Amino acid sequence: MIELTLDARGLICPLPVLKARKILLGAAGSVRLTVQVSDPATETDFRLFCEEAGIRWMGATATDTGALFYLEKTID
Repeated sequence: MIELTLDARGLICPLPVLKARKILLGAAGSVRLTVQVSDPATETDFRLFCEEAGIRWMGATATDTGALFYLEKTID
């Protein structure tokens, strides 16, 4: 499984979700993606994206500059 980090700090929705989508759906194999955001309110949009795209929401952590979101796409 590939582990990647996306720095989406400073971007407003929907850009963080669109960038994460491109990475996750474009990957040929399994991916764990950590997304750094400066607006923790984007969590709702990320959860909706995960639900619709079949991506596993692994949780979130608040940081001094926003939040970290943890997403996973698995290929059997």
